[in-house]
Amino acid sequence: MNICHKWAVMKLRAFFRNHPVFTVEDLAGFLSSDGTHNLRTQESLLTYHVKAGNVIRVRRGLYASVPPGASAETYPVDPFLLVARMAKDAVLSHHTALEFHGKAYSVFERFTYLSSKPMSPITFRAHYFKGVSLPKALVKQKAVSFDVIKADRSGMAISVTGLERTFLDVLNRPDLTGSWEEIWRSLESIEYFDLDKVATYVDLLGNATTAAKVGFFLEQHKEALMVDETYLKTLRERRPHQPHYLERSRRKEGRFVAAWNLVVPKEVYGKSWEEQL
Repeated sequence: MNICHKWAVMKLRAFFRNHPVFTVEDLAGFLSSDGTHNLRTQESLLTYHVKAGNVIRVRRGLYASVPPGASAETYPVDPFLLVARMAKDAVLSHHTALEFHGKAYSVFERFTYLSSKPMSPITFRAHYFKGVSLPKALVKQKAVSFDVIKADRSGMAISVTGLERTFLDVLNRPDLTGSWEEIWRSLESIEYFDLDKVATYVDLLGNATTAAKVGFFLEQHKEALMVDETYLKTLRERRPHQPHYLERSRRKEGRFVAAWNLVVPKEVYGKSWEEQL
């Protein structure tokens, strides 16, 4: 290895310390800023560090740094940092967002993100990463960044849906969050919602069934969340005209709630899981 190569290796160690997870574009940008523009040189440096155990290849184009003294085979890479870099515009969402905010009832090994161009699902060290396309209604209205916040994790900025958007996204796509018990228990751990923001997002999504689900949940927790009747009235005006199931793909016998035109599974209506405590 020549002197220039050795110098580049030393510079890379500083990059790895500041980038626990990185893409080849991140690395190329760093090397280019230091005058290393040759793609073959960049590739050879990355290959060297992978073989040396300083870097772990997660998938094509995505890598994780290994701290000095740690083993590349056993070092626990933070899955939240990985999911945040699965796509250039990745946003942690659904159950993953609940976990990030500390509001999930259970810990999952499945991680979900929103993206305009989600990658194919991958599994890395028992963690499953799945991308979900952005809601078409938001894309059409150029509102994909609504209630997306920036957060710091290990010195890296990541994007995650805020609690209000997460609340609706979970009810809009319950299949990405788990059982109804998981959904209800998780949402019940959230002590406050900005109901104006909730109402705005309901309108942006434009989904009558989701509006009814939100209304049903808020009405069920009216006192705890201090929900004013005006919000419930607005949501009732947006409910579907015909009865809909709480989840179309998991239709089961339930109780018809006329106020929301929803067929609600009995265990959700009565929160039967509480009887097991």
